Amino acid sequence: MMRKSVCVAGLAVMIAMLLTAWPIVMASFGPQAPTVAAGTTVTWTNRDDIPHTVVSVDGVFKSKVLDTDEKFSYTFATAGTFSYFCSIHPKMTGKIVVQ
Repeated sequence: MMRKSVCVAGLAVMIAMLLTAWPIVMASFGPQAPTVAAGTTVTWTNRDDIPHTVVSVDGVFKSKVLDTDEKFSYTFATAGTFSYFCSIHPKMTGKIVVQ
């Protein structure tokens, strides 16, 4: 299985075919607008020293407060653009494009 690591503003992301992971680092999500296939599970990992959350703008998904190295996963079943933010640090934003 081929793997590719990327950063999503403060959240670490690893892409591995149907499994995608995003890191949270330095109060930001990266990458800002990755594109994944429908059916992909995205995992955010808090790589920061402070807590963060991952909350979709439209209420589709919401993590608990993630401490350092904690993870949150969500499977994107349908196509669309899903914007999200950290409820603790609302200026931390990102989006996932699902095709």
